[in-house]
Amino acid sequence: MTSQESPSGPPIRIQGPEVERPSQVLSSRPTLALLTLVALGAALELIPGLEQVRLFRPGLPEAPALGEIAAPAAALSVGESLLSRESENAAQLAQPEHVDLQAPARGPIAPQQLDAPALDLERPPVSLVDAERRGLTAFYQRLARTEAREPHAITRIEHFGDSIITSDYVSGTLRRKLQDRFGDAGHGFLLMASAWPAYFHNDVYRFASAGFSVSRIVGPLSPDGLYGLGGVSFTAPPGSRARFGTAKAGSRGRAVSRFIVAYLKRPGGGKLRINLDGAEQATLDTSSDVTEVAYHEVRAPDGEHELEVMTIAGTTRSFGVVLEREGPGVVLDAIGVQGARVRFLDKQDDAHWAEQLRWRDPALLVYQFGANESGDGFAYPMAEYRKTLEEVLAQGLRAVPRAGCLVVGAMDRAEKKGTALQTMAVIPALVAEQRAASAAVGCAFFDTFAAMGGSGSMAAWVQRGLGQGDLTHPTGSGSEVLASWLYRALLEGYEGWKGAGRPSAPPLPEPSVSASPTAPAPASATP
Repeated sequence: MTSQESPSGPPIRIQGPEVERPSQVLSSRPTLALLTLVALGAALELIPGLEQVRLFRPGLPEAPALGEIAAPAAALSVGESLLSRESENAAQLAQPEHVDLQAPARGPIAPQQLDAPALDLERPPVSLVDAERRGLTAFYQRLARTEAREPHAITRIEHFGDSIITSDYVSGTLRRKLQDRFGDAGHGFLLMASAWPAYFHNDVYRFASAGFSVSRIVGPLSPDGLYGLGGVSFTAPPGSRARFGTAKAGSRGRAVSRFIVAYLKRPGGGKLRINLDGAEQATLDTSSDVTEVAYHEVRAPDGEHELEVMTIAGTTRSFGVVLEREGPGVVLDAIGVQGARVRFLDKQDDAHWAEQLRWRDPALLVYQFGANESGDGFAYPMAEYRKTLEEVLAQGLRAVPRAGCLVVGAMDRAEKKGTALQTMAVIPALVAEQRAASAAVGCAFFDTFAAMGGSGSMAAWVQRGLGQGDLTHPTGSGSEVLASWLYRALLEGYEGWKGAGRPSAPPLPEPSVSASPTAPAPASATP
């Protein structure tokens, strides 16, 4: 932390007598009144039955601000948290469409600075690690169909991550670059409301009223383990509404032709009204004898549209909305969970999680975690971390065996030692386990730590305006650099696969963990 100097200004004048001796301070009327209040408050704390009149009450914990590392939770509570604020389309959080890294720019995590590397490099600093292209051949095959402009050939990507992805950092730029190159098939999945203050997506319009209650895979937990694709379950009373639509400005995200609402049918469920561009489209009765995920699709001519989902009776439970186009093109679902470790993805009911992945039919699963794990240090043993990571990766591939798999390694993270900044000892250990787990399960790996410059690189990134002052997260400029490298690495691998004659994917190794049973997709699911 940097020291702060006292503010300069005119001298402060004190009115009234000055008390110089401690005995005078303790015997003054204000001090005696304060001591009396403290004594009364302490008495009320100790006397049983007076909880309602206690002066000192524990406040509700606040969600960690973006950039903070969430502390590990030994036991997460079960229940819901009320979202008391509206979810607004905060334009100030948007990444500019064209980022000039030679001039200051604004972004959602931190102010930008000067002196950043060029984004238009032909090759990334490091290539993907993907033995025999086991991890990405399935993705390349789908991408080739999209590039060939086959009708309805959509390449979907599920990009899971922590706070960086929560604000659509890296994922937002990667989406733009892939869609510029292969076609725009829509924005993808959006949570029903902002489950965290920093939740944001580029190139789309969204709004939600206050009053939604949430259960999240990072807590408070849902007793049934049903969180949908985004890791958040939303309960809404009558009058709650959420809107999703095309972007109001800019050149991207200006068209959609299909909305898909993901919600829960359950005993005692209420009713949802679906409006498109202000006109009523349908009323959904979410009451059912059995609990199951359902999907409602609304189609429209390709162009600018806005969908509204409103609870009109009872209480409803929902997960989010998908915005897509007919394709061919790329869709990237940014599934960011603030404060998450990769192991939190396993908080879902296994069959439900598998069904959610099958519903989206992804060509590629991307996992980008590590910041919060680094905050745990070595309290979570590295051997256990690797085992858990392998289980999460294998679980995803069992659900969607036609998908590719990519692990984006942890960034460097610095800590202050005296007057010097140095890499935290846990970072190289985390990266090594991420690389080993990726190889064991058959996923590709991108070594972000090495691409940044290895040990000591975060300190240099902070000095260059690419890293935040928390010595952990990238700035907006830094996220542009990371996304550009990742895009170039994927494209390099794709062109290499095409140059090798488009070989078929070799069989994946047997996962090192036992398979979990999965339920078939509900009949109401949209293909």
